[in-house]
Amino acid sequence: MPRPLRTALLALLAAALLAPAAHASSKQVMTFEAPGELMRDSDREPTLDEIQRFGVRRVRALVYWRDFSAKPKSKSKPTFDTADPNAYPAGTWDLLDRLVASIERRKMSVQLTLTGPVPRWATKKRKGRVNDPSPKLFGRWARAVATRYGDRVALWSIWNEPNHPEFLGPQYIDDKPHTPRLYRKLYVEGERAIHGVRGGSGDKVLFGETAPIGNANVVSPLRFLRGALCLNRDYEKSSGCKKLRIDGYAHHAYTRRAGPFFVSDDKDEVSIGSLGRLTAALDEAADAGAIASNRGIYLTEFGIQSKPDPISGVTLARQAEYTAISEKIAYANPRVKAFSQYLLYDDQPRKGVPRSERYPGFETGLRTSKGKRKPAYNAFILPLVATRYGSRDVLWGRVRPATATTQVTIEHRIGDGKWKRLTGVQTAGVYGLGTAHRSKHRYRAKWTRPDGVTLTGPPIRAY
Repeated sequence: MPRPLRTALLALLAAALLAPAAHASSKQVMTFEAPGELMRDSDREPTLDEIQRFGVRRVRALVYWRDFSAKPKSKSKPTFDTADPNAYPAGTWDLLDRLVASIERRKMSVQLTLTGPVPRWATKKRKGRVNDPSPKLFGRWARAVATRYGDRVALWSIWNEPNHPEFLGPQYIDDKPHTPRLYRKLYVEGERAIHGVRGGSGDKVLFGETAPIGNANVVSPLRFLRGALCLNRDYEKSSGCKKLRIDGYAHHAYTRRAGPFFVSDDKDEVSIGSLGRLTAALDEAADAGAIASNRGIYLTEFGIQSKPDPISGVTLARQAEYTAISEKIAYANPRVKAFSQYLLYDDQPRKGVPRSERYPGFETGLRTSKGKRKPAYNAFILPLVATRYGSRDVLWGRVRPATATTQVTIEHRIGDGKWKRLTGVQTAGVYGLGTAHRSKHRYRAKWTRPDGVTLTGPPIRAY
C-alpha cells in the first residue's frame, strides 16, 4: 500500500476510535463472578460491597443441580413433585435464597446459570455426576428454580460449559460429538420451563455458555454450536430440527498465554481475539433458520490467568494490560451485550504437592489468594489501552464507576523517566484521545474518586 494512502487510512482509523471512543456498546453490561465468596455466608456481604463499589450491577451465579436438589447421591428418584420448589426438603434453597436476597437488596441483578453436576438419580445409568442427565428431569428442576426465583431473576442460562467434560458428558462417543444433541434437549426443556412460569415469558434465556477451545476431550465451541443447532459444516440445517428460541449466546472467550490478540489455527475455537468467528456462526445459523437473527453475545465468564500459575499464567503487569485490552475488544463489538470478570480472589493453591500441580484452579482474580491487590485491581477500575497507528497512539479508557461527569488524568513517561501529565479528560465513563507515539512510551490513568481517594492505574504500552 502506498505510504500516503496508508497514512490516510491510519488517520481515519484513529478518528473512528476517537468518536468519542466508544459509543459502540454504550449499553454493554459488566458482570462479576466470585463463586467462592458469594456462596459463603461469612464472605458474601463484604464481597458484594466491593463489587458494588466497582459500579458493577450484575452478578453471575452457577446453580448446581446436585447442590440444590434432594438425595443427590441416591440412585432412586425422589417421590415428590420435583417441579414444585415447595416440595423439596427444608433447607434445600436456603443458600441460594440468601444470595438472591442480598443482591436484590442492593438493587443489583443476578444471572442464574442452571447446570450440572447433577444428582445421581438424574443420570441415564444412575451413576456419575455429569453423564447423560435426563432432559425431562432437568426441565422439572428448572421449573422449580424458575418458580422460586422467577420474579427476581430476568436473565438465565442453561448449563455451564456443556462442551467440557467436567460439566457434561460423555463429550464423544465413537469419536463423534455426543454432547451437542444432548445439550439441545436439555436447553429445550430448561427454556420451556423458565418461559412457562407465570411472568417468565419476558425473561431472557441464554444458549451456549461454551468453553473456548476444543481437543480430544472437549468439543470445540463452533463445532458444538453446529451440532446443537442441527447444522452441518456448511451451516445447512437438518429438516427434522425446529427453530430454537434463544435470547442470546453465552460464551467464555478465555485466551491463551499469548494474550488477547491470539487467534487459534482451529477455526472452530473462539477466544476474545476471534469473536468475529462466533458472530459469523450465529449469523449463518440464523440464515439457515435455526435461530432468530441478530442474537447478542454474552461473555459471561472471562479473566486473564496470571502468575503464580507456572504453566498458563502471565506476569501481573501483563494481566492488567491484557484485561483492559480484552474489555476494549468486547466494548468495540456492538453484538457483545455483556462482558465479565471471573474472580475477585485467586483460587487457593494446593499444599504439599509439586509446584507444577499447585495451581489447578484459576489465577484470574483481581486479588491474590491471600487478598493482596494485583495491578489488575486498579486496571479494572481504570482500564486503559493504547493502540499504535503509525506515528500516533490512540488511547481508549474507562472510569469505573463514573456516576457523573468526572475528570481523569492521563500521565506518560519515556523509558525510565519521570511520570508527567499528558492531559486531563472529562468523561462520564468511557473516553478516547490521540497522541504522538514515541519509543518506550508508557501511559497510565489517575483518578480521584468522589470520596477523595486517588487511584492510579498500572503503566501500559502501546500495541
